[in-house]
Amino acid sequence: MNRAEKRRQKKLAGKAAKKVQSIQVAQSTVQSTQAQQNMAIEQAIELGLQHHNAGDLPKAEGIYQQILQVEVNHPVALHLLGVIAHQMGKNDIAIDLIGKAIAIKSDYVAAHNNLGLAFKELGKLDDAVASYLKAINIKPDYAEAHNNLGNGFREQGKLDDAVASYFQTLAIKPDYAEAHNNLGITLQQQGKNDIAIDLIGKALAIKPDYADAHNNLGYMFQEQGKLGDAVASYHKAVAIKPDYAEAHSNLGVAFKDQGKLDDAVASCQKALAIKPDYAEAHSNLIFLYSYILDHPIIDLRDEASRYDKLVSAKARPISNHPNIKNPDRRLRIGMVSGDFKQHAVGHFLTGVLSEINTEHVELFAYSTSSMEDDLTVKIKTCVYKFQKVVGISDEQLSKDIMEDGIDILIDLSGHTGRNRLPLFAWKPAPIQVTWLGYGGTTGIEAMDYVLCDSLVLPPSDEAHFVEKPWRLPDIWVCFSPPKFDIEVGTLPALANSHITFGSFNNLTKISDKAVECWARILKAVPDSRLLLKNNQLNDTSIQEATRTRFEAHGINPLRIILKSHVIDKKEHFLTYQEMDISLDTFPYSGGTTTIEAIWMGTPVVTLKGDRFISHMGESILHNVGLADWIADTTDDYVEKAVAFASDLEKLSYLRESLRDQLIISPVCDATRFAGNLEDAFRGMWKEWCAKKSA
Repeated sequence: MNRAEKRRQKKLAGKAAKKVQSIQVAQSTVQSTQAQQNMAIEQAIELGLQHHNAGDLPKAEGIYQQILQVEVNHPVALHLLGVIAHQMGKNDIAIDLIGKAIAIKSDYVAAHNNLGLAFKELGKLDDAVASYLKAINIKPDYAEAHNNLGNGFREQGKLDDAVASYFQTLAIKPDYAEAHNNLGITLQQQGKNDIAIDLIGKALAIKPDYADAHNNLGYMFQEQGKLGDAVASYHKAVAIKPDYAEAHSNLGVAFKDQGKLDDAVASCQKALAIKPDYAEAHSNLIFLYSYILDHPIIDLRDEASRYDKLVSAKARPISNHPNIKNPDRRLRIGMVSGDFKQHAVGHFLTGVLSEINTEHVELFAYSTSSMEDDLTVKIKTCVYKFQKVVGISDEQLSKDIMEDGIDILIDLSGHTGRNRLPLFAWKPAPIQVTWLGYGGTTGIEAMDYVLCDSLVLPPSDEAHFVEKPWRLPDIWVCFSPPKFDIEVGTLPALANSHITFGSFNNLTKISDKAVECWARILKAVPDSRLLLKNNQLNDTSIQEATRTRFEAHGINPLRIILKSHVIDKKEHFLTYQEMDISLDTFPYSGGTTTIEAIWMGTPVVTLKGDRFISHMGESILHNVGLADWIADTTDDYVEKAVAFASDLEKLSYLRESLRDQLIISPVCDATRFAGNLEDAFRGMWKEWCAKKSA
């Protein structure tokens, strides 16, 4: 190689070295810029989290959005935006954003957990549980995911699985207040109330300002009949969290059970002021108005119609049902209730369901409660499908009901507890009916019929309902007598030398006017007694308040005999052997208690009213052959009670014959009632088919 070539090669080598050096400098600059960008993003996330944790969601959201403008697929920013969407109730958006984060970073454990929370809010419990399990698979000691898994199982009605998940949570994190609280709730649903209360106490020992735990403790006390303790717990919950709508609503129910109706109404109204779309509080308020004697019945319908507007605004009703329009085919009947158990509704159902002709009707039960007992087992044997629907959204449940091909869907709750009235606004079945659980209009425009009889809902009262009355031939309910053997017993007055009047109705049904009326009876019947028995009288403060109500009318408190509720049904019936005459409540008359009293040979004095709930006693007594025990006015009520109490011989004869009189009546004829019910369903179905074919 000559000297010129060597110089040329050296020059080329120098240029190459400079190019390599420039490339290295450029790469270093890029890496430095990337590092700076990553650091800036980390700092931005930290700042966003500060705003996020402080509750300033708009600022946090803005920062996370800015991060995505720099790095469009940043998993943390996507995830945190999804968390904000979940917190704002935009769970469809949350699922989309968190799903994108997981697609980028599959082992993102917190994202799997939060995705589960979003699914849960949409009622997609299977997806929620699957997400929690993925989080736990990645991080087995993830206490929060175990706790959330327990919540998912609980809402699916898988209580044993839920309990196991909570115990696993506490094994990982013993001081986890939320897990103690959730385990307590679940054990309470399993009927283990004392253990549940102890667990809620542990949650509060760890976290004294835990408003949810105070609220749950109040509910458990209320279930035990410890109303004073329940009210105190709810007060603590709202003191900690003044805008806690659920606690205000529960406080309203507790006040109702105490008979403090004005306070009850105020609490429910407070809940609605905080959370205007709170359907449960609105339902509680409507139910409360049923107890108030001077509350106009037309106002009740207006209030129920306002409730309909509230729930219908969130619904997307089905308008074109695919059900086969054959008027004579086998019908699929769905029932929605939280009372497929030891409850008045459950007892009224069992005898009838067992008599339904399954060649004509196929029954489906959708239970809004996780609780089951021996009566639930009996009901399950009468239905083709029994599904627990706790935690399932109205939208999803509506789809499930449509997939089941339900022709007629029955609401068995009305505005009582654990109702699913918002579901009916979705119109998942061609025909929808309210029956049995509530004596008033639901207000739901999509509810086609109210199942009734001519006495509980006479033509003059039709304006009280948005539903069209469908009247059964005899009576609107059918009673299944207890299977155990228990004697009526002789008339107590013969041994006591005094008359014992009584009522086993809910204490809230005993209006001030009823107290005044009963006091007049006690004054007119020398040395007579009044026996009251119900769950509320477990509370000593309620006992004192009850005696005081009668004392204000000049009745010696010693003449008022108070007994608390007993769980054993046979023991409950035995108490009727201490009563000569039962006094019905008003304006809210008894149903189950009236029939049970008659079955135990105890006749009932009832008062005619101006609404469904005031006509129930009237219908029962007419069907049993006790029409002369129906009073037209309070004066007539007093006169009848006093007159009947004065003739012990006649009263004793009636006591001996009354059970047989009940058993042969339409009130206890399950076969006849089931036939009437089937005819009603067929008639409704034929009307729908004719209308759709026209």
